Amino acid sequence: MDKAHIAYFKKLLGEDNAYFDEAHRRAYSYDATRKSFLPDGVLFPRDENDVCEILKFCNAHQIIIIPRGAGSGFTGGALAVNGGLVLGFEKYMNKILEIDLENLVARVQPGVINSALQKEVAKFGLFYPPDPASMEYSSLGGNVSENAGGMRAAKYGITKDYVMALRAVLPSGELIRAGKRTIKDVAGYNIAGILIASEGSLAVITEITLKLIALPKLKKTAMGVFDSVQSAMNAVYKTLSKGVTPVSMEFLDRLSIQAVEQKFHKGLPTDAGAILIADVDGNVKESVESDLAVLKESFKDCNAREFRVAKDEAEAADIWFARRNCSQSINIYGTLKLNEDITVPRSKLPELLEGIEQISSKYGFKVPCFGHTGDGNVHTNVMIPDKNDEKQVQKGHEAITEIFKLAVNLGGTLSGEHGIGLSKAPFMKLAFSEAEMNLFRAIKKAFDPNNILNPYKMGL
Repeated sequence: MDKAHIAYFKKLLGEDNAYFDEAHRRAYSYDATRKSFLPDGVLFPRDENDVCEILKFCNAHQIIIIPRGAGSGFTGGALAVNGGLVLGFEKYMNKILEIDLENLVARVQPGVINSALQKEVAKFGLFYPPDPASMEYSSLGGNVSENAGGMRAAKYGITKDYVMALRAVLPSGELIRAGKRTIKDVAGYNIAGILIASEGSLAVITEITLKLIALPKLKKTAMGVFDSVQSAMNAVYKTLSKGVTPVSMEFLDRLSIQAVEQKFHKGLPTDAGAILIADVDGNVKESVESDLAVLKESFKDCNAREFRVAKDEAEAADIWFARRNCSQSINIYGTLKLNEDITVPRSKLPELLEGIEQISSKYGFKVPCFGHTGDGNVHTNVMIPDKNDEKQVQKGHEAITEIFKLAVNLGGTLSGEHGIGLSKAPFMKLAFSEAEMNLFRAIKKAFDPNNILNPYKMGL
């Protein structure tokens, strides 16, 4: 990077907030994909004005900017694939600015960790439902940029359902406000909706206004064991058709069950075809008990060979242990995991899983699946025995391509919650027509004519 540019950033932000040494560059060169691309530097803006000045200067000098949350993404969305400056928010712009008890909203800066907001609003009897698996360390700015989901999505929705307004800085350095904290707002285009899931490619989010709801007082956890995935899926449909929407409805297939049991010895039935784990909640004991009764009846009607309700929080945590530790457990099947988060309409889940099983047999890889049956989101994992075998890795990527095609042909999508980033960018043409891709490019150009904001992501 030009010495004059380095001098500008150090003067603007101070020596302690603008780094161009190798140690900082390496520390911000990777994310959860384990791929690594060195940025040219790392900047820590102290406030919104710093962001405006940084972007104004970078736009004028055509310097790439990569906004970064906590670096927990699975698709390379925060990687400096072609150099540039990483913009980090964890040092200063990490504050909960307001909890409005009258309007039930929270204003936060992008560096606030998801779980920190959840814990803070819970003190007031309030609830922020989106709960990605990374909630203990992922930032809300990153959650908005990826439109993160989570296990509670079946009943409560995902990040986009709670974003009421955003403040963001355009590449030109101009500050914009998108949305309002009002319940109704139909004035103008839905710019906030465009910025959600844009992966930092259109503007840099500097403030988020989020909707809150009342925290349910009661929650119960149940588990059903089934001989087949089809029976488990039928239990999901039957439960929902009876008017009960569980907070979460998670499944593990046979390979996932066997992996967790082999690694942790939790007493899981390794001969089972699938396990469903569900939470129901509410504020009235009778209502929660009624939902549990419907859940039990639906599971039994679909040939569940076991139905267990947790007696207390400790037992509930024990039931959930298998699902929460699936991802690490399936590493017993290989040294490289190609994991994707495809989503299809719920009714297509059995067809999707059957197709994945056929692809698994065709390529000779184990492909354990687990995920969110309540919203049709499946985490599918092609396990490569030897990551150093180039032929195996190539075959693995061919299998992933077939899985993407299968999901799209079933009316589904390439990603339910992880985004597109770098890793899924080559597959965008499977899901979108050239006219649609051209529209995406036009939107990108309208926001970012010099292409300085997180370029080369999402196939753009």
